[in-house]
Amino acid sequence: MARIAGIDLPKEKRIEAALPYIFGVGPTLAKKILVKCQIDPNLRTKNLSEEQINKLQKAVEEFKVEGDLRREIQGNIKRLQEIGAYRGIRHSKNLPVRGQRTRTNARTKRGKRITIGTVRKEVVAKTAPATAAAATPPQK
Repeated sequence: MARIAGIDLPKEKRIEAALPYIFGVGPTLAKKILVKCQIDPNLRTKNLSEEQINKLQKAVEEFKVEGDLRREIQGNIKRLQEIGAYRGIRHSKNLPVRGQRTRTNARTKRGKRITIGTVRKEVVAKTAPATAAAATPPQK
């Protein structure tokens, strides 16, 4: 089992497809790393030798990945929030940051909303007078 940057890479996948399991390594960077290490991209992770795994570890260490990258991203977000930037405010409110519309869509960020339809309005209208009558003290 190949363990690179604290991540166990899947055994059955090609090394080119397994490297992107590391946070901060995408398909393009994975190809560059494999070219630099002179490793065949079609090789399965389970078939890598110890020497090849060590080469990959050294090559991945040159880039900011996993914990360091996550820390940097969180630091950038915190900085934006502290200086009161628009993007920082959007991050704080858990809304889309990059100008997307929120009137429709944006469900993953905003969550599921409950719409008040005609049936709901009738229920609200019926309960409103009863609560108003209960709130007023009786007249003498």
